[in-house]
Formats: sequence, structure tokens, C-alpha cells
Amino acid sequence: MRMRIFSFASIVFISTAVASAEDWPQWLGPDRSSTWKAEDIVDSFPKSGLKVEWRIPVGLGYSGPAVVNDKVYVLDYVKDSGKVVNNPGGTSKIEGKERIRCLSAEDGKTIWEYDYSCPYEISYAAGPRCTPTVADGKVYALGAEGNLTCLDAQTGKVAWSKDFKSDYKSKTPFWGHAASPLVDGDAVYCLVGGPGSIAVAFDKETGKELWRALDNEETGYCPPTMITHEGTKQLLIWHPKSLNSLNPKTGQVYWSLPLKPQYNMSVTVPRKQGDFLYVSGIGDEAAWIELNGTSQPKISWKGKTREALFCCNSTPFIVGDTIYGSDIQSGDFIAVSLQDGKRLWASKKVTQAGRRDRHATAFIVKHDDHFFLFTEKGDLVLADLSPSVYKEISRFHVLEPTNEAFGRPVVWSHPAFANQSLFARNDKELVRVSLKK
Repeated sequence: MRMRIFSFASIVFISTAVASAEDWPQWLGPDRSSTWKAEDIVDSFPKSGLKVEWRIPVGLGYSGPAVVNDKVYVLDYVKDSGKVVNNPGGTSKIEGKERIRCLSAEDGKTIWEYDYSCPYEISYAAGPRCTPTVADGKVYALGAEGNLTCLDAQTGKVAWSKDFKSDYKSKTPFWGHAASPLVDGDAVYCLVGGPGSIAVAFDKETGKELWRALDNEETGYCPPTMITHEGTKQLLIWHPKSLNSLNPKTGQVYWSLPLKPQYNMSVTVPRKQGDFLYVSGIGDEAAWIELNGTSQPKISWKGKTREALFCCNSTPFIVGDTIYGSDIQSGDFIAVSLQDGKRLWASKKVTQAGRRDRHATAFIVKHDDHFFLFTEKGDLVLADLSPSVYKEISRFHVLEPTNEAFGRPVVWSHPAFANQSLFARNDKELVRVSLKK
């Protein structure tokens, strides 16, 4: 392993108004709610298009950026040899380095970077999947083969690291580790794998194991999710056989509910609304679950084929009694009633998907009364969503879809929203686009 620290004495800090804007320190934003709270943001895009502040080269990766204190953190892959073949039924062998980079949010210049040798043998091998998590002056980055690294956010100096394969006898998931680390209180929670260690809590300062829990042959891909219900925190861990609620302090299992998506693809995080959770995955696995404190919950309804919303690549969003998201099989963007699990409308306008474009993806972020939708074609869409209709306000092409899935070009990386801007990446570049009014 090696670290390269770049001198960057010429950083010019962004104005106080912008610097105080809300950060985007992890996957799905500050509290993983996919909500952006920022002032003076556009209500529509100018006819001339949005202003691109900068574009800088990056390596391969599905990992989204994180933005904190006018710094951008991104995890990518620099391939030395081998060929990436996106075969859903097979793996690719490539050699190269995973790299954690810290950049200036003002101009994209490198502040520091850290890399380590990391050969891949996974399906869809074009880079790491997990967005870095930035908390209390540290960066927590999880690579596709199970290398967890904690670094100083200012200097890039390594505080501690873990290798899931050697430390926990973990088998890398078929599509690589994709569950972005969750930091809450004094702990960082990860999906690890290995005997009795599907979920592991580490001390966020030292890396010391606090506890390990759950056993299953396959780890899955769903990031750890923290909810609070009736005043008690619960850590949700969805592996390919069941959704589990744990005591985040001890790892004790509060309850476990069988939920088995196809191909071991427990991916999409549960979404909470009041006393309920919505969980969905491939294989027409969707459920509206009524919570019962820390006791066993019950399934209010299960989704029926071609009626409910079945998400996988992206996380759905709940407003009132309606849930919105990208459906796996149809490629449609869909609104579903949470009262009965039936579709209210479906549209291909969001992703401009073809008739057979399965897994067509749009990432959803709410801002005030509007929604920003970042599509797999590299478009940023500003839209209104309601139970009755999808209304598109504006669309801007941000970057090219440089990856591939099912024979079509895609970009499957969740963007960040911070400093009155969009930060998005593909396999070649990271771009900052101003959204200031």
C-alpha cells in the first residue's frame, strides 16, 4: 500500500454563504434520506443549460462522491491489466489499484490520494461500488473486494484498515461489496460476511471490533440502515434470506423476517414511513411491513407482479401514501399507493428507457417541493412527482454513460448535492454543475 500527499497551498476557499451550505457526507446525503436542504437553488434550468464549474479525470467506479467542507472524496479504480466484461453470469479478472481521492470542491484539483493494489474477480468489475462516508474528520472507504480503510479527512493519513477476506474469512459477493459504511455515534457499521459476521460494528476511531452478528452463506449488498421506532434505535441488516433488526450497541437480534430476493440480490435499503417499512428487490419481492416496537413485525401486504414497485439499483422515495422509484423488470419510473401496493402511474419519460430496458435507473433526491432525478443516461432532471402525474420541468445532460448493462450504455453512480451544486461521475470524469439560482 502507498499514499501520495499532494501539496496544495493555493486553495482558495469558497465564499462563506456557499461554504455553509449543507454537506453531502455519505451515500444518500447527511441522514441517508435522499433529501437536499439548500437555499437559492434553481426552480428551472436556463435555456442555455446549467453552468459546468469543472470536469476532472477519474478512474473506473460505481462509487458516488461525498462532499464535506469544500472537499470532494471519491473512490475509483486504476486498471493495469485485464478486461472488464459485464456478464451477469460471470466474473472478470483485472489487476490494478483502488484509490481514495480528496479533491478541492472549488476547482477539482487533487489535495491528496491514497491507493493500494487490489486485484478484482467479480461481475461488473468496473471499479468500487461504495460511496465514502465522511464523519468527524475521518473518511471510511470500502472497496469492492472488502478492503475497509479509515483515513484522516484532511491529510489522507491512514488511521486503521481491515481486510474482510483475511480478517473475517469473508467471501466477496458476486457483484462485489456494495454496502456503503454507516457511521452512527461511536461506531461504523459494515456488511462484512464470513462465519457469524454478516454485520460487524467497529470503533470508528480505532477500528476495534465492537461486535459481530448474523450468519448466512451470502452477504448481500444492502447498506446498513438505522431507524428509530418508538424511541428505540434499530439497525436494519438485509441479507439474501431475511431482513433483520439489531440492537446497534450490542448486535442482539430484535427480530428477523424472511425476505428472499432472487440471485441473492438484497440491495435496496428499507424505507420507513411512520410505523411501516417498504422493502423491495428483484424477483418481485416487495413488502409493506408494519413495525411492532422491537418485537416481530408483520407484513401488511406483499407486492404483486406488475402491480407494486420492485427497486434494485436505486432507492425509492416515499411522500405521504405514495412511493416513487425505478422498477426493475419494466424499466419504468413508477408511483405506487402504499395503501394497497397498486400502481398509480408508470412512465418511461424519466430514463427515456426502451421497451425492454430492464433495470433502467434514476436516482431520486428531493429538494423543497421538487425532485432532482439523475438518470442512467447521464441526465439531470428537475421534476414534480405526485400521485396523479409525473411532470418534467427541466433536463440537462451532465455526462456520458461510459459503462454498459444489458447491451446499453449506462452510468450507475449516485451523485452528491452540496455547495449549491451537483457532483456526478462516470468511469472517466467527475463533474461539478452549478444549481445556484
